Amino acid sequence: MDIFALGLSYLALRLSALPADDRHTYGYHRLEVLAALVNGASLGIIALGIWWEAVQRWQQPQHIRSGEMLVIAILGLVVNVVVAFVLGGHSHEQERGNKPVRQDLNLHSAFLHVIGDAVSSIGVILAAVIITLTGQEWVDPLVSVLIGALILFSGYRVLRSSLHILIEGVPEGMSIQQVGTMMGQVTGVHSVHDLHIWSICSGHVALSAHIVLAADDNQGAPLPVMAQLQQQLLEKFGIEHTTIQIDAGDCPQAEGSCGA
Repeated sequence: MDIFALGLSYLALRLSALPADDRHTYGYHRLEVLAALVNGASLGIIALGIWWEAVQRWQQPQHIRSGEMLVIAILGLVVNVVVAFVLGGHSHEQERGNKPVRQDLNLHSAFLHVIGDAVSSIGVILAAVIITLTGQEWVDPLVSVLIGALILFSGYRVLRSSLHILIEGVPEGMSIQQVGTMMGQVTGVHSVHDLHIWSICSGHVALSAHIVLAADDNQGAPLPVMAQLQQQLLEKFGIEHTTIQIDAGDCPQAEGSCGA
């Protein structure tokens, strides 16, 4: 399953780097989110499978070869620590303007697969030592239940984040009220309405909004106002992709209205 997760993440990473075309004007960035969704779901399936095996071991105890168990777990831990170190160096948060850009959800899902396996190896090592010293083989299914719970929690977080992006929710940690208030406070802006913020993929945030200029600016040049809005959105919220329309007045039917 780790090989599957890493292979899927690598494939999505390569495909998402393809340039935009006439049919996919945003490019293929959403493939990263889909890969994270599949990896998150697979983590949940793995956790349920571990729990099922633990129940079977409780109902029908089997002899545990703790020596072989310990050696294999140590080898697995070493491999997973190395892979986790490599993935962690690529999936950490970076800075854009004054705000951190969210880590790559696709790489993070693969990272969680490996971390879950590494933590599992630690649990197996502890169980093997306890079984060797005490002979209490019920420790094996108990550790399995704890490992399954940890993996299920990690899978839930990835699933929640990927689904939130796919339904075009406001990026986690960002407040649409704060963004609207900041835009309304820019010199020359009278009001902001029809404000929408969503993620194309992790780290790529898009915004669209309608603004009404102040009365003394309606006949002037709107370009300085637009430039200031774009600069503030980038520096304070890390939003690069903006689409802002200037209206002559407030739209009664607009959604997501924000006052000046």
